[in-house]
Amino acid sequence: MKIAVYGATGMVGGQIVAEAAKRGHEVTAVSRSGREVPGAVSATIAELGDTAAYRALAKENDVVVFSIPPSRTGESHQPFIDAHEEISETLVPARVFVVGGAGATEVDGVRLLDTPGFPEEYKPEARTMGEILDFYTSASGLDWTMLAPAPVIAPGEPTGNLALGNDSPAGDHVTTGDFAVAALDELEVPKHLHRRFTVASA
Repeated sequence: MKIAVYGATGMVGGQIVAEAAKRGHEVTAVSRSGREVPGAVSATIAELGDTAAYRALAKENDVVVFSIPPSRTGESHQPFIDAHEEISETLVPARVFVVGGAGATEVDGVRLLDTPGFPEEYKPEARTMGEILDFYTSASGLDWTMLAPAPVIAPGEPTGNLALGNDSPAGDHVTTGDFAVAALDELEVPKHLHRRFTVASA
């Protein structure tokens, strides 16, 4: 497959690039800097909100992966939200794969961010990712999937033991290696079209 990865220079995006390359896929690394990423055959500069660049990448690739979190420096999340709303409403030939957030997953029908003890500093990001999920679940004609990590995601190699869930956390933690394995497994053999699923290291 030909896969374009937005956020390819990040902790999760870089691991997805590496896993895809290891499996023989042709990867284009997409970032603000255009920096080369190990495993990618090419690199390009694009902003999340650049719809023309997104359309072009979606024509040239089988899958477009979005591995970009909202700002964690206190800036408004509105441009990020607006960009995903536009993406969710733009019909493209490629499959869209979104890296979601744990805070927007649910426990007994209640989003994690609304449960007692959820850290206040993570609530803005969690609300934003929940809003974005709503865009995609309302999308018509778009081939999309969202994968949300366990509440704790940290750098680490694949363990070989994955637990998958639907809208609820599949466990307490996940390595970036296991997350990337789950992402590529889904891209190669789709089982969660038009929905979100979750992953944890078992």
